Order: sequence, then C-alpha cells, then structure tokens
Amino acid sequence: MAFGQPRIEYKSNSEILKMREAGLVLAEALDEAVAKAQPGVTTAAIDKVFAKVLERHGATSNFLGYHGFPATICASVNHEVVHGFPSEYELKDGDVLKIDGGAIVNGWHSDSARTVLVGKNIDPADQRLSDITEQAMWAGIAAAANARFIGQIGEAIDDFVTSQPGDELGILEDYCGHGIGSAMHMAPDVLNYNSGHRGPRIKPGMALAIEPMLVRGGIETSVLEDDWTVVTNDKSNASQWEHTVAFHMGGIWVLSAHDGGEAGLAPFGVTPSPIRP
Repeated sequence: MAFGQPRIEYKSNSEILKMREAGLVLAEALDEAVAKAQPGVTTAAIDKVFAKVLERHGATSNFLGYHGFPATICASVNHEVVHGFPSEYELKDGDVLKIDGGAIVNGWHSDSARTVLVGKNIDPADQRLSDITEQAMWAGIAAAANARFIGQIGEAIDDFVTSQPGDELGILEDYCGHGIGSAMHMAPDVLNYNSGHRGPRIKPGMALAIEPMLVRGGIETSVLEDDWTVVTNDKSNASQWEHTVAFHMGGIWVLSAHDGGEAGLAPFGVTPSPIRP
C-alpha cells in the first residue's frame, strides 16, 4: 500500500513477453470455445473445450477455484451479464452468450472475453449490442495508447457508446476492468464510463484488462443465489468484450489478440507495438 492506494505492478519487457504467451494460449482457447457455441450444445461442454486447450499447452486456469469458482470459463447467457456458471443449459438459436476466460503460463496471467451470438436467428438489436460493445472496447484501448491517465479509457468508452445512433445502450458501472500480471485482478480499476476522475497515470510496464459491459436496458443488476451470476434486473440482454493490454516504452500491445490488436486498432489510427524477444 502507498498513501492508502493499492500498489500497481509494473512489468519488465521479459515479463510482458511471458504474459503474451498466456494471451496467445487464451486466444486459442476462446477460438475453440466460440466455435463450439452452437444450438443444442451445453455451456458445460464449452467449458470442457476451453479447459482442454489450456491443458494442451501446459497452461492453467486463473478462474477455476478463484474464490471457489467452479469452472474454467464464465458462461453468461442473455440477461446474465458476467460470472455465470457453465451448466447443462443447452444453447438456443438466438442466445447471447458471453464467454470470459483466463490462462496462466509460468505464473503470468491473461484475461479476455467475447460475446457469441448463437445460431442463425439473431435479433438485430443483439447484433448491434455486441458490435457496439466490441467497438467500445477497441475505442478504449485506442485511447489508452495516447492517454496520460487511466480515467481517459472510461471517457473514451463512454463517448463512443453515447455517440452511437439508435436506441441508447446502458454501460454497467458496478463492474469494471482491472490491472493484471502476476495475479488476475490487481490495481488499478479501469472504469468503463466517464467518472470525472483521472485515476492513476499510465506508465510503461502497466498491464490492464479492458472490458466494457453494455446492456440493452437499465444498468441495475442483481447477483443470483449462487453468489456469482450477475443479471440485469429488467431481463435485458447484455454483452461483454475484453482484452489484456500491455504498455511499454515502444507503445501498446494487445496480449490476448492473435495479431496484437492490429485489426481492432486500425480504424482508430493506432498501430500496436510488439516487444521482440
């Protein structure tokens, strides 16, 4: 603790490279989990696919056993926002599934999430919800590339979401991104909205999980009796997208994206900078 604030962990380039290894394993595990997410498939089966990829690479899950969490992914369906348990629930055509997972390689963590629109009968409003959430994530990451303070990430996400034409989407305020590195959840918090606070200064060696969560209705949520699953009170559908991002002297690098964030950042005029071993 310093001046009453949690200490922020700053990584060396070699440590960021280790986090990149975890990020690439995680990206592959999410690829296979997303491909498995089809009508009739249980969310428990998707969890098993994800776990097998980690096992194949000698990685471990940072979700399994975390404060008693029982699985390697969070599988949240429709109005479930985050932290849903994989179960024998069979996905249906048109479901909105959020898959949130993590990986540890040699003690270094990565965390990433994707929204999957299941099947072919997709509600255009759900497609819009997922698209805007994903683009808002990239808007936040792009802003971070040139930002001085953590609070500017939330400002950029908020500005992007509220500037979209059409029905207003809600930005959840009770759940946010976080620092990551030698542990999954670390300082600082990364808010997804404009709080009016600038937060800590962004410095080389930081690594952040940036993860906006948007809803089609109100932002009020509750936690189910399992003490984990977060749901919208008005039963409106939700979307979550997340990447692990590192900052170094050469720039910004999206550790949990196969291409380091090149495609996602290009529309914002930002080019990621990989660290070379």
